[in-house]
Amino acid sequence: MRKIALFFLLFLALPGFCHAAPCYGTKLPEARKFFTGAQTYILHKRQLKDELGKLKSTQYFLLLSYGVFDWLSVDLRGGAGNIHQHPQQGDTVEYSSGFAGGYGFRVKFYDDAKSRLVFGFQHISVHPQDTDVGDAKNKAVMNDWQFSLLASRQFFKFTPYVGTRWSYMDYNHRVDNDRKREKSDRTKDIGLILGTDFAITERVWLNLEAQFLDAQAYVAGLNFSF
Repeated sequence: MRKIALFFLLFLALPGFCHAAPCYGTKLPEARKFFTGAQTYILHKRQLKDELGKLKSTQYFLLLSYGVFDWLSVDLRGGAGNIHQHPQQGDTVEYSSGFAGGYGFRVKFYDDAKSRLVFGFQHISVHPQDTDVGDAKNKAVMNDWQFSLLASRQFFKFTPYVGTRWSYMDYNHRVDNDRKREKSDRTKDIGLILGTDFAITERVWLNLEAQFLDAQAYVAGLNFSF
């Protein structure tokens, strides 16, 4: 009952319904323990609505996860990311890397010696540098939100996982003083997640992940437990 009650409190506290972000996998730190690491997230394609084209982004993060309980972790990240907008008509707008960060939590619903079921919420915000296209100054911010559900099974040093997510994205951009808020295609908000953790040592592991349907994206990260 404590897990269910806390889950709904966290759910209600979220700032609106929330796009795609790395899911971290199903490995959570124990209570009062930390995970740290480094991660690269390549958003290869995210389709925008109507004829606004698609977005691409490459993001680099340092990670920190804290085990509030054995079944609940708080996940933070900070780093840098860029944005490339490819409209169906007009010139590509390329924003150089600026600050990127994110937060989230994961709840372990089921755990035995080999199998796990983990629910997660993640958010990423990317604030690239302004760029000039012709005589116009372009400014942009991209926000990714998602809820995910992952199931994993351990096989020797590998822990593959599969899951799904509901995701949502805002691409906020301004051309000179004309501000627009462009949302991702709402018909492609359900995604497929495939990934694996590979244990290098007892305290070090590699995380690899691929995302499909709502977006095409790839994740690679090196993690450490303390």
